[in-house]
Amino acid sequence: MLRLHWWASSRIVAVPVRLFSQTPIVPAKPLPPRLKINDADISISYLKGTGPGGQKINKTNSAVQIIHRPSGVVVKCQATRSQSQNAKIARSLLADKIEAQEKGDKSRVAIKAAAAKKKKASKMKKTRRKYRELAEGEKVIEEEEDEIEIIWDEDVKEDVKEDVKEGSTEATPEVGDESESSAGDSGKRV
Repeated sequence: MLRLHWWASSRIVAVPVRLFSQTPIVPAKPLPPRLKINDADISISYLKGTGPGGQKINKTNSAVQIIHRPSGVVVKCQATRSQSQNAKIARSLLADKIEAQEKGDKSRVAIKAAAAKKKKASKMKKTRRKYRELAEGEKVIEEEEDEIEIIWDEDVKEDVKEDVKEGSTEATPEVGDESESSAGDSGKRV
C-alpha cells in the first residue's frame, strides 16, 4: 500500500506503508541501469516453437532469436505463446548477457546473484545455529539426568551404609510388597 505525502517542494511522493507491522521497510540497494542496445546492432528472427503448448506452438513463429552482431551473443526465447512478449524477454536477456560480458562482477545479474547467495548463506547459518542450539540443549538435559541418577545412587548408598552400621539384616518391606499384608489376611473376603 502506498501513502501519498506532500513535501515542501510541492510534489507528491508515494511512500510505502505496512498496515499490520511497525517494522520499517528497508529499500533494496539500487541496481545499475539496464544496458541499452542499439537496434542497428541486432538481428531478430522469428522461429517456429517446439515443446509443450500443442499445435499452436508448433505452427506459429512465436519463438524469437536475437543475435548481437558486435559481440556474437545469441539469445533464443520461447517463454510465452506471444511473439511480442518473447521479443521483449529476449531483449532483456540479451542486455543481461552482454552486460555480464562487459562488466563482469559489477553487472546487474552478478549483483543479483551475489545478493541471492548472501541470503542463502544467511539462512543456512541460521539453520546451523538453530540445530546446534537444539543439540546443546539435549546435551544439557542428558547431563542433568545423569546428575540426578548419580545423586539418587549416592542417597541409596548412604541408606545402605546406615543400615549396615545399625546392624539390621532384615529386609524392609516396600510399599508394594504384599508379604506382610497377606500373612494376617487369609485371602477370604466377608
